[in-house]
Amino acid sequence: MDIRRFFKYLTPSKKTKLVLSFDGGGVRAIAAVVFLKQLEIASGKKIFDIFDFFIGTSAGGINALNIAGLEANCFELENFWSKENLAKTMSKSFWDNASFLQTKPKYDGKGKRELLLKYFQDQSLGEAKKPVAVLAYDVENRKPRLLSSYDSPGIKMVSAASATSAAPIYYSTQEIDDGSWLIDGGIVANNPSLLGYSEAKKIFPGCEIKVFSIGTGINRRKINGYNSAKWGALNWFRHDILGIMLESSMFDEIASDLIGKNYLRVNSPTGLVNRRMDDTSDVNLERIHLMGMEWWSEFGKETTEFLEEFKHVFRAV
Repeated sequence: MDIRRFFKYLTPSKKTKLVLSFDGGGVRAIAAVVFLKQLEIASGKKIFDIFDFFIGTSAGGINALNIAGLEANCFELENFWSKENLAKTMSKSFWDNASFLQTKPKYDGKGKRELLLKYFQDQSLGEAKKPVAVLAYDVENRKPRLLSSYDSPGIKMVSAASATSAAPIYYSTQEIDDGSWLIDGGIVANNPSLLGYSEAKKIFPGCEIKVFSIGTGINRRKINGYNSAKWGALNWFRHDILGIMLESSMFDEIASDLIGKNYLRVNSPTGLVNRRMDDTSDVNLERIHLMGMEWWSEFGKETTEFLEEFKHVFRAV
């Protein structure tokens, strides 16, 4: 790490630094935006101004880049995840609906890249207004790769956003600016809270670090154990093996143990929200929106108290 690169982030007057951590989860990441919009309304401040460091995985990484890189407020983030834009990101499916065989990524990714270029244009990570990091996985070196504004400033935001959200099965492996081939970081840490805590300790030495983590819903759908004993690759695929691999409850428990009172997690069972990461039907998007609003009802007051300096502006929903 080039220590000179994060001197600009140091603000001596503020001894406590706030980390905002976003889980991955495809379209379910919209629930976090719905929740944070309520926080903006209650505090009268942009999320960009409340937090000091942003980290995310997959769609959560795109949220982090929008806020830290573009200073987007949550109304603008909601527009980013509009029905029209979601249709672009999931264009030209190779999926053969007549069978369960899939020999290519489900989506060709062209529409997604065009959308990311429209928003991030030619900006590099080093141009972010506040420190930001997104998690990906290097398939050639077989190790996680954290793309950040301070360690990899020359990487384009479009490349970082494409890589962190390149979920296997859905999108192809992404080659980024330095020649690395990366896929979605959710396969190693869908909840990047611990990484956020560790990175913030390096960036803000001597400061108290608090981590606010937002999930994308917990899938409680039961799998029949007896039946699963007979499954091969095809049946596991049909029963959302990728979603099972991305479950992040273990990381939440470890983060809670290690960070203690300085860690707050917002999440809940998905309920009626489709476990699939790419269900953009009107019904499912409405359910995701309602999940975000339910989070605010359940966690809103606790969140404003956790953020301390904003608790006096909390307005009950």
